[in-house]
Amino acid sequence: MTGPTEPASTTLAGVAFHAVDEQQVISYLLAALAHGRGGWLVNPNVDVLRQIDRDPQLRALVRRASLVVADGAPVEWAARLAGHPLPPRVPGSRLIWSLCEAAAVAGRSVFLLGGAPGVADQAAVALVARAPGLKIAGTHCPPLGFEADPAASAAISAALAEADPDIVFCGLGFPKQEWLMDRLAVEFPRSWFIGSGASIKFAAGEVARAPVWMQRAGIEWVFRLVAEPRRLARRYLVDDLPYAVRLLTRAALDGRRRR
Repeated sequence: MTGPTEPASTTLAGVAFHAVDEQQVISYLLAALAHGRGGWLVNPNVDVLRQIDRDPQLRALVRRASLVVADGAPVEWAARLAGHPLPPRVPGSRLIWSLCEAAAVAGRSVFLLGGAPGVADQAAVALVARAPGLKIAGTHCPPLGFEADPAASAAISAALAEADPDIVFCGLGFPKQEWLMDRLAVEFPRSWFIGSGASIKFAAGEVARAPVWMQRAGIEWVFRLVAEPRRLARRYLVDDLPYAVRLLTRAALDGRRRR
C-alpha cells in the first residue's frame, strides 16, 4: 500500500495548488504517515507567489513539494476570479495548532525547527497546553546563515536523526525553509516537513495574530504592518500590494475568457 491518493490540483500564477482544505490536509498527512510515507508541504501566499514569478529556480523548487496549499486571502480570491476556486485557505499560523491537536490524538510526534533561541521551546509549551499528550520530539534553532554553513546544516540533520519525529514544523521563512525541506525530505523520507514561516513565533506568543474578523476579511496583513512597520512596509506596500493587484487582474481576465 502506497498511501493516500494525491489530491486534485488547480494552477494559479504557474503554481499547481492542491484543492484541499485544512481538515483534508491533516487527514492526508496522517494517512501518509500511517503508510510510512513522508514529504514536504509549502503554502504560498502573495509574497511567495511574487518571488516565484520572477525566479524560475524557486518555481521549480515549489513544484517539487509533495503538497501545495494556499495561504493568503488574495490567493483564494484570485483562484475564484480565474474560474477554478480553491477550498478555504490553510494559514500556517492556524495549521500548527490543528495539526498538533490531530497529532496528539494519533500519537504522532512533532519537532519545531526555527525561531530565535528559546522561542521554539515556548511554542512547544503552548502547543502541549492546547493538545495534552502531544509528543514534542525536540526543538532546534539554527543560527543565522545556517544555509551557507555546512556544520550548521549537519547539526540540523543530526538533531532530526536523534529525535526521529513524524512531523517537523520549519519556521525559517521562504525560501530558506523550502530549500531545507527539499533536502531533508530525501534524508528523512518517513517524516513530514511543514513550511511554517512565522507560525512558531505565533504559537510562542512572541508575535500577536490579528483579530479573527481581520483574518476572515483577508486583511491580517494590515494588522501585521501596523505592528511591524519598519520590517514589513516595503514588503507589503511596495512589493506585494502591486503584485496582488496584477495577480487579481490577470485572474479576472482569465476567468472572463474561460466564461
